[in-house]
Amino acid sequence: MKLSFEKSVAGRRGNFVPPLAVPAVPLDELLPAALQRATPAALPELAEPEVVRHFVALSRRNFGVDVGFYPLGSCTMKFNPKINERVAALPGFLDVHPLAPAETVQGVLQLLHETERLLSTICGMAAFSLVPAAGAHGELAGMMVIQAHHRAQGAGRRKVLVPDGAHGTNPASAALCGFEVVEVASNPAGGVDLDDLRRKVDTATAALMLTNPNTLGLFEDRILEVASIVHEAGALLYYDGANLNGILGRARPGDMGFDVVHVNVHKTFSTPHGGGGPGAGPVGVAAHLVDHLPLPRIVRDGDVFRLEGTAPRSIGKLLAFHGNIGVLVRAWCYLRAHGPEQLRAISGDAVLNANYLRELLRGAFEVPYERRVMHEFALSGRRQKAAGSSTLDIAKRLIDFGFHPPTIYWPLVVEECMLIEPVETETKETLDAFAAAMLQIAEEIRVNPEFVHAAPHTAPVKRLDEVRAARQLDLRWRATGG
Repeated sequence: MKLSFEKSVAGRRGNFVPPLAVPAVPLDELLPAALQRATPAALPELAEPEVVRHFVALSRRNFGVDVGFYPLGSCTMKFNPKINERVAALPGFLDVHPLAPAETVQGVLQLLHETERLLSTICGMAAFSLVPAAGAHGELAGMMVIQAHHRAQGAGRRKVLVPDGAHGTNPASAALCGFEVVEVASNPAGGVDLDDLRRKVDTATAALMLTNPNTLGLFEDRILEVASIVHEAGALLYYDGANLNGILGRARPGDMGFDVVHVNVHKTFSTPHGGGGPGAGPVGVAAHLVDHLPLPRIVRDGDVFRLEGTAPRSIGKLLAFHGNIGVLVRAWCYLRAHGPEQLRAISGDAVLNANYLRELLRGAFEVPYERRVMHEFALSGRRQKAAGSSTLDIAKRLIDFGFHPPTIYWPLVVEECMLIEPVETETKETLDAFAAAMLQIAEEIRVNPEFVHAAPHTAPVKRLDEVRAARQLDLRWRATGG
């Protein structure tokens, strides 16, 4: 017995949607005459293969960690395991409604609660909130928690200290909360200048924002002293978790004296990075700040999980619902798949790769700090600039070798800076190939700097006039007058 096509499709899909019926009234009679064309539109006539090939060719110009090496310093562009994508796409996660009653989404709430507890253990915090939707959003939440704490203490603290090599979001988040931002200088070894810190911390100081390892890939080996100076003044210590990948499983911010932590799950825990979102920036706090965490909070009563939407000391809601579930599912998968020993191995391999690559390049480029680095390192292109080329030229020339350039000209404390982070997911062969490209570029600058200055030579788009592009924007609405 043969099945009809409709029944065959229904058997595979579980249902069958019949094709749309042709309207009884012709379309030209349904549309007002003023909206109808007098002549056919002048549309290009192209074969489908040509259209497909055009857009596939454009897609091949996109660069990402699935395409090649992406040593973007401070961004931790590690590979995203594809199994995590599959899990996050399961119907129970993908189709869950944010307003679904708690009793109908116990599995999701349990996963989120477990993620909170895992992050608390890893970071040495009393509790975490998964609400913030990005790293900078987590910073904002953390600074709001600090602000709420000082207000509850009756202290009108208005100043936040930020190191001169900090991420740009640090002063932005503090300023957004209404704090005055005060810069703290670095010492010759690349760490916090303790004398400058002592001069600037006082009873008006609300917090010091810090990342450890810092943005130069250097561990603040006097962090306990830093914490003591801050806490003695009645201020709090904030941890920017951008560089947690360098100490994962080996050191905990809470044990260093940090009161508030935010975690970039797209960096350390390998959720998708970039593209404008969605993201997640969980924020964790020490015990004395738990009551200020944003809402809702996931509460466990025996074997039942529920959302707590009210708390008198909370900073309130920062998001319409309770976090970007799909991103957090991916982070949970990463945590559970690795376990304690493999999480520890991640930081070990990241540190090994960074120091290995640094040693390969140190002869051709200046190394600003003669210290072992953690997960990333800074080089200076001052020598190359003196020879007639610049750090920007080096970055552009790397494109010809198929590598994404590293972060350049930041942190500002290093002249002609190149900040390189190889991450733990890259092989020795990849690191060797990148080092060979960098060494060849250094030799090209020595022999013919103008050749490097004209790079890239093989990219579809060559060197742009970036100043002109910023000042003379080519906007579609201007071109059409719309």
